[in-house]
Amino acid sequence: MTSATSSARYLQRMPKTDLHCHLLGTVRATTFADLARRCGLELPARPEVIFRDVNSLPPDPKLYEHTRIPVPRGRAADEPEVSYSLFQVSRWIAEALRDADDLTRITYEAFEAAHRTSSVRHLEVSFDDLPPHLRSLGYRGAVDAYAEGIRLAERDFGMSGRLIAAVDRSTSAEQALARVRQVVDNPHEYVAGIGLDNLETVGPPERFADAYRLAGEAGLRRTAHSSEHAPVAHNTVTCLDLLGCDRIDHGYYVLEDEEVVARCRDERVPFLVAFTTSRRSWRPWRRASIAAMIDAGLNVILADDDPGLFPTTLTDEYRIAAEDLGLDRTKLRAMSLAGVDACWLPDNEKAALRERFLTELSELDALDDAETPA
Repeated sequence: MTSATSSARYLQRMPKTDLHCHLLGTVRATTFADLARRCGLELPARPEVIFRDVNSLPPDPKLYEHTRIPVPRGRAADEPEVSYSLFQVSRWIAEALRDADDLTRITYEAFEAAHRTSSVRHLEVSFDDLPPHLRSLGYRGAVDAYAEGIRLAERDFGMSGRLIAAVDRSTSAEQALARVRQVVDNPHEYVAGIGLDNLETVGPPERFADAYRLAGEAGLRRTAHSSEHAPVAHNTVTCLDLLGCDRIDHGYYVLEDEEVVARCRDERVPFLVAFTTSRRSWRPWRRASIAAMIDAGLNVILADDDPGLFPTTLTDEYRIAAEDLGLDRTKLRAMSLAGVDACWLPDNEKAALRERFLTELSELDALDDAETPA
C-alpha cells in the first residue's frame, strides 16, 4: 500500500462532525431529478446538467479591492459556459419538494451520504422556512418530518444529529423575529439553535438583534454567516457581542483586523469553514484565507456547506487541508475533536461523543500503522 493510499483511507475513516451544512444543499442530483420529474417541474436543462454547472458569479469586484488576501478577478478555468447560481438551484429544489415524506427523504439521504463518504458521526443541518406550497404542513409538521429522517439515520448508521432553523437575512427584522418566535413557540428536541443565512451583503447582523435575543432567552444556540461576503471583521464582532453567537460560519474576513483575530484566537471562537464554494473563481482565495486563519491560531473546523451542489464531501475538505495546506494528522485530529467540542449536543452526549472519537482515532492509528509497510 502506498503512503498516498494510506493517507486517503485514513482521511476517509477519520471520525468527523459536520456542523455547517444546508439541508437543501445536500440533495443529490439523482434525487433532484427524481423529484423534478415527478412533479413536472420545468427547468432550463436536465437536472444533472444543472447540478454539474452550479457556479455563483462573484459580485462587484470594487468591494474587494484592498483585502489582505487578494480576491480573484475574472473567470476561473473550470467555469461552465452557462452558470446556475446556488440560490437559484436551491429554489428549484425547494419547489420540487411536495410533502413530508420528501422532507424525511432528503434528511435521511444527507445523513447517509455523510456517513458513507466521510465517516461523519454527528451532523447538524440547517433548514429554511417552508416555501408557500408546503406551508400547509406547518412549522411543526416540517420539523417532525426532518426529525424522522434523523431518527432513521441514527438507527441505521449509529449517528447523531440536530437541526438548525435558518433565518434568511434578506428578510426584515420583523420577519426574522416571527421566524424565531415560531421556533421558540414549538420547542423540539432536535432543533438546537438558529443560524443567519444568505448573502451577508444583503442583511447586516445588527438587523437581527431582537430575533437573536429571543432565541438566547429561550436557550437556543446561535450561529451566523459572517465575514464571508462583506470584507470586514466587525460583522463577526457584532455576531459575537450583539447576537450572542457561540460559533461563526465562514469568517474569512476576520483577517482584515488583527485585533479581532487576536480576540477570536484567545476566546477559541469556532469558525466553520469550507474550501469549496459555488463561486468557483473564489476557491483559491478560500484556501489561502483558511490557511492564514490556521496560521493565525484560530479555531478552524472544516465543514462542507452544500456538498450536493458544489459538489464535495467532508473527506474532500480534509484532503484539501492535508494535501494543499500540508496539515499533518496531529492537526487534523485536533480539528476533528474541536468539532465535537463545538457541536450543539447536550453536555452528556457531547462527552460520550468525544470519548467515541478518541477511541476511534486510536484504533484508526493502530490500523493504519499495521497496514503501512515499514
